Amino acid sequence: MTAFTLRSNDLAEGQPKEKRFSFNSFGHDGDNVSPQLEWANAPEGTKSFAVTCFDPDAPTGCGFWHWQVINIPASTTSLEQGASGKLAAGLEMRNDYGFNGYGGACPPEGHGMHRYQFTVWALPVEKLEVPDDASCALVSFMLNMTSLGKSTITATYTR
Repeated sequence: MTAFTLRSNDLAEGQPKEKRFSFNSFGHDGDNVSPQLEWANAPEGTKSFAVTCFDPDAPTGCGFWHWQVINIPASTTSLEQGASGKLAAGLEMRNDYGFNGYGGACPPEGHGMHRYQFTVWALPVEKLEVPDDASCALVSFMLNMTSLGKSTITATYTR
């Protein structure tokens, strides 16, 4: 069986990501561009995908959700660089910055290296049943409870 994989032209496992993928507020001047992602070999029975970006190192006690896109059709196998806010299909949920879409890296200055886990989730449903204003925690719970499989690239960022 071939593994479900995620790859990116913009991110490399364990490597720092470029400033253009970082946030452009809270005293930081990145470009807030979502990275290019593509996936292959989804598990049998996949009816949709979700894409998330999570920082487990944020000083919150519960991490920080930078991006959650759900209800991506099973026929989609990639997101172009800068796709956030321009998706033809899929629903961008409210991130922990408080808006719908991609919010780039913005660790506190001097806080050290943070990990950014970009994950594609294969789901057995065409539509994840969550309210349009669902919290990041609820979306994450539903992804973990229904996923057929997932693949992750962990990039880093330091300020």
